[in-house]
Order: sequence, then structure tokens, then C-alpha cells
Amino acid sequence: MNILDKERKVRELESKIDDLGNKEMSDRLKLEIENYKQTTMTNLTPWDRVLLARHQYRPTAKDYIEYICDDFIELKGDRLFRDDKSIIGGIGTINGNVVTIIAQQKGKSLDENLKRNFAMPHPEGYRKALRLMKQADKFRRPIITLIDTPGAYPGLEAEERGQGEAIARNLLEMSNLTVPTIAVIIGEGGSGGALALGVTNTVVMLENAIYSILSPEGYATILWKDASLASEAAEVMKLTSYDLEEFGIIDRIVKEPLGGAHFDRTLTFQNTKKAILEELYKLRKLTGEELRDTRMKKYRNFGFFQRFNYDNL
Repeated sequence: MNILDKERKVRELESKIDDLGNKEMSDRLKLEIENYKQTTMTNLTPWDRVLLARHQYRPTAKDYIEYICDDFIELKGDRLFRDDKSIIGGIGTINGNVVTIIAQQKGKSLDENLKRNFAMPHPEGYRKALRLMKQADKFRRPIITLIDTPGAYPGLEAEERGQGEAIARNLLEMSNLTVPTIAVIIGEGGSGGALALGVTNTVVMLENAIYSILSPEGYATILWKDASLASEAAEVMKLTSYDLEEFGIIDRIVKEPLGGAHFDRTLTFQNTKKAILEELYKLRKLTGEELRDTRMKKYRNFGFFQRFNYDNL
């Protein structure tokens, strides 16, 4: 039984509470539900976390922005082709801190997902993001990115307009920014589509988010020629927040309510806001050069290449 099956059972039990008409029995059922959640919604498998990261009712980037920011002004367009609605960005304030926020936005319905291209950016989306980052660097505003994408859009038109170059340009330019940068992985963090917003000083990840080179389905298709083995692929891909924290790929995990972020959105937003402010406070102590140098060193030391001393280059 996966996490979605367990959630359905919880929802069924919760729907019976109002029909009981007896406070004592209702309280007893509520206690049973909490006990059930405690025993079945802990120690989740990697595939459970994949399902939660993709959950239909999981909060989207706009939900986080609306809760976390005191105010937010959206800025649109890449000044080259068009405005890509899969990425939203602008200037906001968080407890008096003026920041630039850039986020990948999923839809809450089929129509909105089609409008947002299922949060799979075209190159103009990454160019819009880069425009806002360079603006933030010029005016000394910290940058916060919210990552939630299956990956960059792989269509013909995206390739014609330079998808690979747009992603590579973001990786290069983000490395050289001299303002505090924080990435928050709130759902799916897929491949270069996520990394194009993820080269930051600090990477924060929600507990049930995922971050990987490709989807479990893609991994299973390439390795075993069978996409139905996605759950097995998730077990070996090391894509969960706990795996990535152990490897040093991410810096901090934001706890989620039992059952996932959608079970208690307010608590999730509060935990995320607290993490952002605490990390921002740490980064503000560094100079622009220190921010750039520590960021570069962080990414150069990933993986097996950490044995090499890049400081001598």
C-alpha cells in the first residue's frame, strides 16, 4: 500500500466523523485517525515521496509566495521572445527584507497546467529568470528561487530557441552572482530544468520533495527498458531529501506535516518561511566576493571530485 492509498483511507475515516453525531465517538475516531497516520505515514519509501512531491493538492509556488511575502510585484518577459508562464518572478518583501523571487509554477487544474506547460520552462523562461537575477545583483537584492519542475521542456521549438544554451548560461551567471542566493525545492526538482535555478549559496528542500537527474520513469526506461519499474528506480536513485542531505547536495530539510505538505499547508508555509529567513540572516554576513567564492567552492566539491584541491587553480 503506497502513501496515496493510505491517504484515501484517512480521508474516508475523516468523512465519517460528521456522520457520527456523537462527540465521544467522534473524538475516539479522531484519535484513531491520528494513530493510524503516526504508524503508517512515517518511514516513507522513496516512491512514496515521489508521489507526494507530485501530489495534485501539493502547494504550488504561488501559494508559498502569497503566504511568505508581505507584498509581491510580478515582472514578466525575457525582452527577447515572450513571457513564459511556467516561471514567475518579481520583487517581494519577507518580514521587511526586499528580495527577488523566481519560481517554477505548476497549475492546479488541467487548463492551468496547459497554460503553465506543466511547469516545464522554455528557454525564454530561463532568460526571464536570468534577467531578474542580474537586476537583483545590480540592486543588491537577495535572490530566492522556488523549484518545482519535472524538467525543462524538451520540445522542438524549445531546442530551436536554444534550450541548452539558456540553461548553461544560467548555471554560469548564477555562479558569479554577488548577492545571497537561496533555492527552495518545494516539489519536483528535475534535471537541468531545476538546476538552472538551483546554483545557489544555500539549497533548502522540503522533506517530501525530490531532486534528481531525471524522473524515476525515465531512469527505469533507460536502464531497464521498462517505465513500470519506476518505484524500483526511485529506491536506487537517492533522490530524497534525506539522501541528498547525507551527500551534501542540499543544506537543510524543511519538515512537512504527516502525510505531506497538503495536509497542513499553513504549517508547511511557516516552516519554509522560517528556514528562508534563518538562512538569509547567515548569508547577509558575507561580502559579495565571499558569497561568490563559497558558492563556487560548494559546487566544485560535489561528488568524487572533492579529492581535488581547486583552491590552487
